[in-house]
Amino acid sequence: MLFVSDLKRIVYYKVYTAITNKIYKTNHIPTLKMKANELRQKYLEFFQSKGHVVIASAPLIPEHDPTVLFTTAGMQPLVSFFLDNNHPLGERVTNFQKCIRTGDIDEVGDATHHTFFEMMGNWSLGDYFKKEAIEMTFEFLTKELKLPVSHLAFTCFAGDDAAPKDEEAARAWLSLGVSKERIGFLGKEDNWWGPAGETGPCGPSTEIYFWASKDVPSEKFDVDDSRWVEIGNDVLIEYEKTKNGKFKQLKKKSIDFGGGFERTLAVLNGLNDNYMTELFLPLIKKIEKVTKKKYSGNEKSFRIIADHVKASVFILGDERAVVPSNVDQGYILRRFIRRAIRHFRSLGLAIEKIDLTSLAEIVIFMYNQEYLLLEEKKDIIFEELRKEQDKFKRTLEKGLNKFAKLAENAKEISGEDAFLLFQSYGFPIEMTEELAAEKDIKVDVVGFNAEYEKHQELSRIGAEKKFKGGLSDASEETTKLHTATHLLNEALRRVLKEDVKQRGSNITADRLRFDFNFDRKLTAEELTAVEEEVNRVISSGVPVVREEMKLQDALDSGAHGEFGAKYPEKVSVYTVGDYSKEICMGPHVSNISELGVFKIKKEGSSSAGVRRIKAILE
Repeated sequence: MLFVSDLKRIVYYKVYTAITNKIYKTNHIPTLKMKANELRQKYLEFFQSKGHVVIASAPLIPEHDPTVLFTTAGMQPLVSFFLDNNHPLGERVTNFQKCIRTGDIDEVGDATHHTFFEMMGNWSLGDYFKKEAIEMTFEFLTKELKLPVSHLAFTCFAGDDAAPKDEEAARAWLSLGVSKERIGFLGKEDNWWGPAGETGPCGPSTEIYFWASKDVPSEKFDVDDSRWVEIGNDVLIEYEKTKNGKFKQLKKKSIDFGGGFERTLAVLNGLNDNYMTELFLPLIKKIEKVTKKKYSGNEKSFRIIADHVKASVFILGDERAVVPSNVDQGYILRRFIRRAIRHFRSLGLAIEKIDLTSLAEIVIFMYNQEYLLLEEKKDIIFEELRKEQDKFKRTLEKGLNKFAKLAENAKEISGEDAFLLFQSYGFPIEMTEELAAEKDIKVDVVGFNAEYEKHQELSRIGAEKKFKGGLSDASEETTKLHTATHLLNEALRRVLKEDVKQRGSNITADRLRFDFNFDRKLTAEELTAVEEEVNRVISSGVPVVREEMKLQDALDSGAHGEFGAKYPEKVSVYTVGDYSKEICMGPHVSNISELGVFKIKKEGSSSAGVRRIKAILE
């Protein structure tokens, strides 16, 4: 029986396919050898045939993981299962995970880098390990996707004081017919993953490269040759980094495969530009139409606009969506939107004619087969994009006035002033140079770069301090605070006598932050009552019991879940005596008496209709 959502997916895909085919035909682009949906289906079906269960994509805004602002890889929501926790759906899982990475944002503009992307992932959570994982990866690439072995190369960990050279992985590739010349050994910077926090699971990786050039593939692999494009890697999780900085062997060894969906789709179709795939081409054609400029010769700006608008749509349309702001995820979102606007302007489009919603509509249409939530939140997405455009328009006008004052009777714009225009008014250095050239004024670009690097270093240090801990390390402190959120959630419901639902949380080793739906400030009496209620339960000393059950059975039994969260068909349910029952992934303490004394430190507004409590355990 087909549901409405299924029918929507079918209709959207048929229409989208027809439109994409027309674009390719009109622009004399060869017919694609493999469509995006076909690759998606092939991947999931292949790993299902190997005993993997398909799980849903986790939200872009991570829960309980302050180590990162966004979900950056498919394995990130699964970190706790690499340790002692068992996944409710078994030891073999697979999915397509939506991701955002900002570490290489300056690389966006070339043919292969993106901030938003989807990662093809399959995991062994204590089941098969190195040899079998490599064999599965190789079979999928060469048998299912029919990538020629002659165009493949691989890297393995070169070894260091913490772990030996990974000869085992190299032998596994060689046994499959890979030439010795096509295997390279690289150090920790390239062929090692983790841990996500200061401690936790980690291990070497083995990467897969594809020869993306029309030239004859070189016999010997050279990682510095840009014609070799990385399309995925198997992370071989066999170590745990301890608090003293040592690496010890894990009893439970796991596999994390991550493959770049966009890059793989490009190489399958003989394209050396990801932005010529159906995942970007409709956006590129729209930008051409509104700017009356060609993609050829303006690739960098076109790519940045397409990438950043797509990333913005997915952030605004996420289950745990944020809006543009000056902090954390909201700051990154604001940067994406304004950077896209700046590049529209660099293409000659007046700011009053820029309409990001026209591109956002295409993104929503393109991905509606897989992410129906985007359509549901379309009005919100459009509203926030328009609001941010209006704000930036006003900022831009102020910046132009500031530039006029700086340029008055000046022979050069200093590095400090150029950086001021960048930081305070959103002027990229290229824009400042353009404006200065019109007045025959020089710009101290070297000084600007020095100021920029200084700012980057300060930001990096600040981020390290801010995000140095988190639930992903499964430390005793974070585990306790995570468990305490369950009690806090139920205590709020009982004290406020309303159906309070969790809207998000953030936990470090020092404190918990808990967001919940409520339309007013809590009184001092209410906060005291909540605090006393939590401590009353802690003093009862009841055990924390974990059960696995079907999602509907869990909901029928009275288990609570996070508002807007999407759960698999089988879930873990944690029960605290007869007090609290929640769907959760863990980890948790075994007895509630381990928590100590609960104390609320602050209560305030998080956003409209959402309150935030910060609390500690003493």
